[in-house]
Amino acid sequence: MAIRATIELPEALHAALRHKAAQSATSVRRLILEAIEEKYEHKREGAYVTEPPIKRKPGGKLGPLFPKDENPHDLILP
Repeated sequence: MAIRATIELPEALHAALRHKAAQSATSVRRLILEAIEEKYEHKREGAYVTEPPIKRKPGGKLGPLFPKDENPHDLILP
């Protein structure tokens, strides 16, 4: 099911979209949908985590439980 939405585009942007659509043999609607999907695809549920949830401050110390030289398996399996 589709939802109809109305947006106001500057004339120059609309002209550029029409030109791009004509060049790529598609519609302005398809170009807009693809741009929105590309912009917000990383927001989908179930996306892979690619970075730590909390970033460390530059120059900050590692926590006391962060293994430096130890084998992490030694901590779990003595």
